[in-house]
Amino acid sequence: MELVNKVNAAVNYLEPLLPADFRPMVGLTLGTGLSGLAAKIEPVLSVAYQDIPQFPVSTVESHAGELIFGRLGGQNVAALAGRFHLYEGYGPAEVTMPVRVLAELGARYFLFSNAAGGLDTSWRAGRVMLVTDHINLTGRNPLVGPNVEAWGVRFPEMVQVYDPCLLALARQVAAEKDVAMYEGVYVGLMGPSMETPAETRMLGVLGAQAVGMSTVLEVIAARHHGLRVAAFSAISNINDPADMQPAPIELVIENAGMAGDDMATLIEGVLARLTN
Repeated sequence: MELVNKVNAAVNYLEPLLPADFRPMVGLTLGTGLSGLAAKIEPVLSVAYQDIPQFPVSTVESHAGELIFGRLGGQNVAALAGRFHLYEGYGPAEVTMPVRVLAELGARYFLFSNAAGGLDTSWRAGRVMLVTDHINLTGRNPLVGPNVEAWGVRFPEMVQVYDPCLLALARQVAAEKDVAMYEGVYVGLMGPSMETPAETRMLGVLGAQAVGMSTVLEVIAARHHGLRVAAFSAISNINDPADMQPAPIELVIENAGMAGDDMATLIEGVLARLTN
């Protein structure tokens, strides 16, 4: 299968570059607003996406396009500084390929981050939401097609997508570090157009608290591999259907950056509390 060959090519390239005693236990996706966390990683190896065979290349502003292996919060991590989106023209297999590569390299946990529009008008931009569940409205699924039995079962359960133990750790860290943290459901759209007022009202009726254009397909792939998952959204703007305001990319990046320190605190705290 083409995807299996691509994943294997990337894994076979990366494995010999890593120290013999280093295997990543945790995969991280450093979405918009979390670039500062990359600087806190004690690096073992950094590889540009463009140098990894068969790896896609990020085209989005604020995404560095680098895979960083190192130590953070006392754990071996592999951090994706930049992700891939359906709206860039990539398919689900390409969007989720990095997750599968890190799973094949040994990751057992995956912590995702993203920037998202808030759908609760009582919320404030610049804060973090802990994702407790998601709704996939991208119209796509990375598991369509022949199943790779070595990766996971044909019909993976989605009863508890976001690991209860990881959620509990995030809440514990937020309380101890006095981080104001929302909780809610993330809805993933294809993009790249932003939501209309009518769409915003619909998403609220469906039970979502935040909306974005990433994460859900990557999470599905991670769960297919049996990885334990958590996700954090930087609330970059508030979508009020009664008074919709433009959300240019500059504002999204600025407000996501405001949430970056809190998100880094939460992720580092969760990592420090992991016990294999």
